[in-house]
Amino acid sequence: MNILISNDDGVYAPGLAVLAKELMAASHNCTVIAPDRNRSAASNSLTLDRPLEAIKHSSGFLGVNGTPTDCVHLGVSGAFTEGVVPDLVVSGINAGANLGDDVIYSGTVAAAMEGRHLSLPAIAVSTVDFHPQNYQTAARVVTQLLTQIHKLDVPARTVLNVNVPDIPFDDLKGVQVARLGHRFAGEPPLCVLDPRGKERYWIAAVGKAADAGEGTDFHAVANGYASITPLQIDMTNHSSLASLTDWMESGASE
Repeated sequence: MNILISNDDGVYAPGLAVLAKELMAASHNCTVIAPDRNRSAASNSLTLDRPLEAIKHSSGFLGVNGTPTDCVHLGVSGAFTEGVVPDLVVSGINAGANLGDDVIYSGTVAAAMEGRHLSLPAIAVSTVDFHPQNYQTAARVVTQLLTQIHKLDVPARTVLNVNVPDIPFDDLKGVQVARLGHRFAGEPPLCVLDPRGKERYWIAAVGKAADAGEGTDFHAVANGYASITPLQIDMTNHSSLASLTDWMESGASE
């Protein structure tokens, strides 16, 4: 299978190297295109104010001075694969969870979303620790999923969001299909002074889990399972279409 690999932690991230090594060992033809630096939380942004440059590293990986979405946008064009369009995008392995509301901001998930037009569902994979010791566990989960992915019957443009506990593979209890949970609002921005006394702001930590009950991705990973959640690109709230139509017809648009 021709696989395009990207991430948001950057071209030097250890999770990227572990994922690429595992997939190539499973006889997949892999092209790795990733940001030249950490672009976590870049979401689905494209770079439109300057041209992009791709530099090939000794690893064979391409580093791009852009976002995760830029990297996949370039990769699916076939520009770096002699015109061969990949069958699939795999994004990761991210250092840190992408659970619940995290998917809105995640560059890891965004890179997978940019591969939504390809023939197979794109996969975003994260390990739930910010300093992982077991990237290999997440890599093996992805490799196993790929052995059966041709049998997967999901709507077009589906993205599979996978989160894996940072534990040895033999300790993993399995993989659970789960819905997204939800977080409380994050901490307020942290104001600090730079050496010249000017105020600066750090974006603070994400909120704690607000909806982490059974059936959620939070619950799965907390109980020793990898979670897999199908994400859809269509953000329409279909259940509200009828009530919105009634509201407009009642005179709201006058």
